Amino acid sequence: MSETNRTAGNQLAEAVSPYLLQHKDNPVHWRQWGDAAFAEARERDRPILLSIGYAACHWCHVMAHESFEDEAVASVMNRLFVNVKVDREERPDVDQFYMTALQAMGEQGGWPMTMVLTPDGEPFFGGTYFPKEPRYGRPGFVQVMEALSNAWGERRGEIEESAGLISGRLKTFLAASAEPGPLGALSLSPAAARIAQMMDPHAGGMKGAPKFPNAPYLEILARSGFHHGETGHRDAFLKTLTALCLGGIYDHLGGGLARYSTDDRWLVPHFEKMLYDNAQFLQHLAWGYRTSGEDLFRRRIDETVEWLKREMVVTGGGLAASLDADSSDASGHMEEGAFYVWTKTEIEAALGERTAPFARAYDVSEAGNWEGKSILHRLHESAEGSDATFAEDRAKLLNARAKRARPGRDDKVLADWNGLAIRGLTEAFRASGNETALALAEDAFRFVEREMIVDDRLRHAARDGRTAGLALSSDYGALIAAAVTLFAATLKPAYLSRAEWLADQLDIWHGDGDGGHFLNASDATDVPARLRGDQDEAVPAGTALVIAGLSLLAQASGRLQHKERAERAASLAAGRIGQSAAGFPGIVAATERLTRGSELALFGWRSNPGFEAMERLLLEEVDLDRLDFVTNDPALLPETNPIAGAQPSKTPAAFFCTGQVCRAPVFAPDALAELLADTG
Repeated sequence: MSETNRTAGNQLAEAVSPYLLQHKDNPVHWRQWGDAAFAEARERDRPILLSIGYAACHWCHVMAHESFEDEAVASVMNRLFVNVKVDREERPDVDQFYMTALQAMGEQGGWPMTMVLTPDGEPFFGGTYFPKEPRYGRPGFVQVMEALSNAWGERRGEIEESAGLISGRLKTFLAASAEPGPLGALSLSPAAARIAQMMDPHAGGMKGAPKFPNAPYLEILARSGFHHGETGHRDAFLKTLTALCLGGIYDHLGGGLARYSTDDRWLVPHFEKMLYDNAQFLQHLAWGYRTSGEDLFRRRIDETVEWLKREMVVTGGGLAASLDADSSDASGHMEEGAFYVWTKTEIEAALGERTAPFARAYDVSEAGNWEGKSILHRLHESAEGSDATFAEDRAKLLNARAKRARPGRDDKVLADWNGLAIRGLTEAFRASGNETALALAEDAFRFVEREMIVDDRLRHAARDGRTAGLALSSDYGALIAAAVTLFAATLKPAYLSRAEWLADQLDIWHGDGDGGHFLNASDATDVPARLRGDQDEAVPAGTALVIAGLSLLAQASGRLQHKERAERAASLAAGRIGQSAAGFPGIVAATERLTRGSELALFGWRSNPGFEAMERLLLEEVDLDRLDFVTNDPALLPETNPIAGAQPSKTPAAFFCTGQVCRAPVFAPDALAELLADTG
């Protein structure tokens, strides 16, 4: 093939990812990640310019508008580089490798990520956003590219040697193995104490700005409070959860949580909404509602479930990845948050005489609280009335907002994020009785089974009848946990069967031969290294999800082989992590489930005196590691589960088991309360 034909044009039109499709009309000759791009770089003897981002990323859009849509900038890119575009959500393994490289170069990570690689994929320069012209203390993008091209031509040997050293160290670090360590090294209490020191005692969340939900860290505090009696940690968890519910980071009209707050009190969100944040938010709301009975948490469950149903369900039942931060304002300009913020005049037009009380309750003013506009929130002390007081007003404003230009939706379905959402929705259903939550969870699981298992192989992403990317260990771990959680809620055996299949597939494609796992599959040959996947991001890491999923499967099935697999994976992780457990909260939380998991089955009918009181106790006595079953038929449990053989002499009856050993059943609410207090 001639160079002219090989390098002509932009090749993103056939991509699955909406983020890549956003760039299909750029004058940049973009390639998708893969062997063909590397072959082209070797043939043309050009370095690779790798740009990694995601659809809801504000600064990704800024760089695209400034540079990638500009003919002159694109001409320089096309002349000097082979240009490769990657959706970090579609290829988190590629993103993790090069983000680690960027940080190893001493740069602060973030997106868009801009890396320059040798034709063999070894990184030698990196950064994030570059403006078209020099500003913000940053050099201009064209200036950077020309300097790099000159260096490649003049100092190639030096660059290749340096890139090889960086790549070699990364491979050693990211694929590290170690002798098994004691599970005690992953003890929760020391990690919780360290995390508690990082918490903001006034506003909740981590100290300072920006503020992220940091779900894996919050889980450590919740566990410490619920399981270890640390009331200060429980209070910190609930304080943060309350702040998330009241702050501008929460959408008070449509429901759902934004990705993070740019300030130090949860007022000003970075307006994109991510499925993974809301999946974990639902799970935490379920825990908060169960332990406190706080109606605020129940309302936020209902509102966020309704948002998912209204805005995030794709054809077939899967859940979309995200909503953009940016949308067109009234003048047609793309602005961050334009869909969500209000002027007082707009509020008056919708609410009329109800404006004054609503404005006091949600901090609406002529001056606004952000760039001349008002972000609705309930953080201020003068916020009067409850949400219910303003239900009709909020409904009117939601209808008015629906007439605005909507933010873009990234409608690809990701296996791991859907797994997290299925679990969060199912836990929300069990805590609140919200039937819509369970229906959404079951629909999403059916979508994964129908659309994302191709030729008996799980895929990572799907959109419009097509899939992309081999599954990652995080996909398997999240979906095993989702399947087990659905089984516990519904006692439909197909969910447990699918969890068993997923566990077997995990070992086939991701096992390391020693009982541990790699993030990327054994036949994923287009990544420079096999990655462990130990480090949490906004969601628990692949290793954490695997340990948690296998532990849950062991609890539900009663099969010791799953617990042994989880124990081996956790001990190998302990060996790799060493004394740094507080920096790996996902693995710490998953290991606590492994070491203290228990099962409780409540048998009987709602007509039995005391049954409903016992069922309420299961909800109110929060133990995140106890797997509860409620049924009138022990035969619905798998025969390998030790409770399955129970033959209660009367009902209601509650059976509690841990470590394959079951206690004598209890038959009354008082006896169950005593049992739960003794075993919690």
